[in-house]
Amino acid sequence: MSHDEILRQQIAKVLDWNEAHADFGAAVNDLPAPMRGRVPEGFPHSAWQLLEHLRLALWDILEFSRDARHKSPQWPEGYWPATVAPPSNKAWDSSVDSVLKHLEALRKLVTDPSRDLFAPLPHGTGQTLLREALLAADHNAYHLGQLVLVRKALGAWHE
Repeated sequence: MSHDEILRQQIAKVLDWNEAHADFGAAVNDLPAPMRGRVPEGFPHSAWQLLEHLRLALWDILEFSRDARHKSPQWPEGYWPATVAPPSNKAWDSSVDSVLKHLEALRKLVTDPSRDLFAPLPHGTGQTLLREALLAADHNAYHLGQLVLVRKALGAWHE
């Protein structure tokens, strides 16, 4: 296996591995619906807000990485949901499914040998596919940690 193939596999894996901390599934699965929109005392966000922020930011990173015509939303309002609680259980499930689909699409991009991981994206300001994948992994890990803390504060985390 070449160094390029090994690097691509590791990047794909780091997008959602659980070797150093909880993964996405552990952070979102089995959270009781009434707790999804609660903001624990002393915390800035609910689980819903964090989930939707993850989805919106990941979508933006993915689309920026693969579509030169993509326009990012306005910061910060375009990256956070308008409500503290999900409008329905279906909205929660749809957001979870979208995050998983976006992760899979990003994995496909980074494992595609026809895509140069190190070439600046033509529509960017120096960003590369490698940088975008690492940005997604770092951003996800940060907010997944917050989501776990919210669950702990709500008494909804089972280690």
